[in-house]
Amino acid sequence: MGLIYLGFLTSASICLLLLDRRFRLFFWRDPLAAAVVSIVGVAFFLVWDLAGISLGIFFRGEGAIASGILLAPHLPLEEPVFLFFLVLCTMVLYTGSSRALAGRRTRTPGAAPGSEAAP
Repeated sequence: MGLIYLGFLTSASICLLLLDRRFRLFFWRDPLAAAVVSIVGVAFFLVWDLAGISLGIFFRGEGAIASGILLAPHLPLEEPVFLFFLVLCTMVLYTGSSRALAGRRTRTPGAAPGSEAAP
């Protein structure tokens, strides 16, 4: 029962990656850039977490659905997986929104949805 949260985080990340693959938004658009953004994002938030833990701001909560495995005091195994999910979700939303807005700007006013402006 202790791996439920980790399983949900992993499943949600896989679903986002499938969405990303379908629309080529992040990892399937530029894998190297996506990997760098993901690593830097997760590292930034891990440093943030560790600073909060050292200052006594963040604490590990007890939960029946958590694995109980700690990477450091008050830093559960699920935290880096959650942080990856957070970065991935943000980037898929950002790139998808950017693409939708860019496509919207290229259409002429009054044109049917899905039609492009003439060059």
